[in-house]
Amino acid sequence: MAVVHFITHAEVEIDPAVPVPDWRLSPIGLRRATALTQRPWVRLVRSVFSSAERKAVEVADLLGLELGIIPVIRADLGENDRSATGYLPRAEFEAVADEFFARPEHSVRGWERAVDAQRRIVVAVGEVLAMAPEGDVAVVAHGGVGALLLCHLLGLPISREQDQPGQGGGNVFRFDTRSRRVIQGWRPIEDA
Repeated sequence: MAVVHFITHAEVEIDPAVPVPDWRLSPIGLRRATALTQRPWVRLVRSVFSSAERKAVEVADLLGLELGIIPVIRADLGENDRSATGYLPRAEFEAVADEFFARPEHSVRGWERAVDAQRRIVVAVGEVLAMAPEGDVAVVAHGGVGALLLCHLLGLPISREQDQPGQGGGNVFRFDTRSRRVIQGWRPIEDA
């Protein structure tokens, strides 16, 4: 059975002066992402795909370097578009994210609608799997779209209940490439 490992980037350097897609991994995030490359299951990965956002590309590049694979970068694996607000302080961001998941048919403060982001990530992952060689696939992306994909795979309505645990990212869930059956829910990358 081949598996998709849907990986979220780890902690980032938050800089309100830098557009969110350009944020880079923090020293902690870089350390966690480097440790990820040493997990035993990584040796089974035959292809690596990544969002075009810098933080995801940094993780994908580490995986690719370890495996001798050039990651395929795809903009459609990106996080839900939040450019209408840009950086939001933590408490405000969490409140808007709660509303984003609670009202999936509506654009919250100009953000991409959750239903549209879900449709985009589901199609993108389907296209990735159609082009991936046989074997395990690593998809490096983001928590929000990961939660939306997980809801789809589980046949559940859009809900933040399927969001990744913790506050900084660096999690993985897994599903079978053929049946699309979820075989493992969110786990921190160190425990996956």
